[in-house]
Amino acid sequence: QVQLVESGGGLVQPGGSLRLSCAASGITFRFYDMGWYRQAPGKERELVGVITWGGSKNYADSVKGRFTISRDNAKNSAYLQMNSLRPEDTNVYYCNAVFGSNDYWGQGTQVTVSS
Repeated sequence: QVQLVESGGGLVQPGGSLRLSCAASGITFRFYDMGWYRQAPGKERELVGVITWGGSKNYADSVKGRFTISRDNAKNSAYLQMNSLRPEDTNVYYCNAVFGSNDYWGQGTQVTVSS
């Protein structure tokens, strides 16, 4: 059974930082491209960034220079370090794992940026 479990969300003030984690089980993690997405109520899910199985990274323009994706294949985990957070970063953040036709999602973790 495949599971992606996000953690690390919460309430933070503008300018603050959070680190999200995604723990994967039931997959051969090192083969998967790992992505982070976010979705606000009533809006489409949007890509935040991706780290490929080989370690290449891509980010949405809105988070470049503020967010950093990483992975630890030994721990079957991916991470999203979020700095200089803004109120518009408030969303539910989802972890995604893709390998070929295999496409899995976590349940999401809420991030709220507010003073």
